[in-house]
Parts: sequence; structure tokens; C-alpha cells
Amino acid sequence: MAIPSLDYFSTLVQDDDIIPLFEAATAIAQDVEPELDLTTVQLELDTLVARLKKRLPADASHLQKLRMLNHYFYNELGFSGNVNDYYNPDNSYLHRVLHSRRGIPISLAVLYMEIAQQINLQVQGISFPGHFLMKLSIPAGQVVLDPFNGTSLSREELEERVQPYILQQDFPDDFQLNAYLAAASSRDILVRMLRNLKALFMQKENWQRLLQVQERLLILLPRDITERRDRGLAFAHLECPQAALQDLEAYIEQRPYAMDTATLRARLPELREASGRLN
Repeated sequence: MAIPSLDYFSTLVQDDDIIPLFEAATAIAQDVEPELDLTTVQLELDTLVARLKKRLPADASHLQKLRMLNHYFYNELGFSGNVNDYYNPDNSYLHRVLHSRRGIPISLAVLYMEIAQQINLQVQGISFPGHFLMKLSIPAGQVVLDPFNGTSLSREELEERVQPYILQQDFPDDFQLNAYLAAASSRDILVRMLRNLKALFMQKENWQRLLQVQERLLILLPRDITERRDRGLAFAHLECPQAALQDLEAYIEQRPYAMDTATLRARLPELREASGRLN
């Protein structure tokens, strides 16, 4: 069982101020295609951008650019949400979304935002609960877009979408919708993409793929002890007891009173015995 080198990914995400989102997000697919050439994927997207740039008037306003980008991305190129196979992991791998024109909100958004950036439109991602969104500030106000189809969402529609999540949690009486419309950082977006894959691989009990996701999550969130616990559990399922012990013991030490600590502690003797047999 070999974990592919993650050195390049680590380099890409070192500095929050200069994370190349599209490249780093594309690199996630190297877990399933280790030979994937990131430069080739970038050039494929750049070719699409070049076609759009030729049509843009030199004095195009932000709103004109947005309308042209929306028509180009959704109508001409045919990008849309993969409603028929929503939970396919391919929907999270950008090079495959680029070819199939089908994805989930966050992968479509990363592609859309990369094109927008190249035509000098500062479209930002929004880590909205349940469904990733995008926004653009223009002189007339803020436009919030659904990456699934490019539709603009009104404040009333946004409040309706967020209402179920407000009811599920304990929010203060003075809760404001704007708290859910903050721009997501590149690191936040990458974490959300990986956690989408994490949920899929956990459900499928694909522990090798889950381990690869956990390695990337821990590069992005090195102090997140919960992600380290989950890496340890993946190691345990893959019969790597020594690595599992290191992660699970670290979690138990930092979270001695967590709800799952007793259950995890009960697993340690078996892991220690298995580790001893390997020595």
C-alpha cells in the first residue's frame, strides 16, 4: 500500500494568500490518476477562456462580462449539475468535470471562478450549507449565483435555502443571512471538496481512497485532531496498526473526554498486538 507523494500539493497550499485554487483542486485527482498532468488540464481550460476573451468588448462592464460568461459556460459549453449521478466521485475531479461537463456545485464553481478570474471578474465562492454558491460584487450590489445552473438567487430564495439549517442549530435571535454569505478562502474550498470525497469513500468503505483524502486534509488542516483520528481509522482498516496507533493515541491524548474516546481506547490493545507481530 503506497501513498503517492504529496510534496507538490503541500507546496501549493503553503501560503493562504497565494494558493492557486484551480491547480490545487485539480491535483486532488492525482490520487486516482497519479500521472495526471496538471499543466495539460490548465491549458485545456485556458483554450476555453481564449475563445471567450475574443468576444468580450474592451469596455465591457462587470455585469456584461458576467452575462457573457454565464451564457458561454452553461449554454455553449454545456456545464451543469450531474443530477443523474450526483454521488459519483468523478464529479469532484476537475479534469473529469472539464471533459464530461457535469459536476457538483463546488467543482463547477472552481472551474467557473478560474475562467472569471482570467477575464478580470472577481467571482468568489461561498461555503453555503448544503450547496456551494458563488458571488460577485458589482456597483449595483451583490450577485449570488448557483453554480449548478448559473441562476441568480434573490435574498428571499437564499433565506428559504438556509432556513432548515437555522432550525437544526442553536442560532442567536439576531442571526443574519450575511453570516452565511462570507467569501470562502481557497483553503476552505479545498477542504470542502475533500470532505465531499471523504463522505463518499466512507459510505463505500473504500479505505485506500479515504486514506488518500485524509492525507490531503491533514496537509490543509495539520492541527485538526479529528481529521487525524479519521486517518488513524483508515490505517486500521488497511491493516497498518503502527500508523493507526500513532494517530488514535494522539487523538485520545488531546480529547480524553470525547464521546468516542472510550470506544477508540478499547481498540488500542488489539492494534498494539498487531503492531507487535509486525516487528
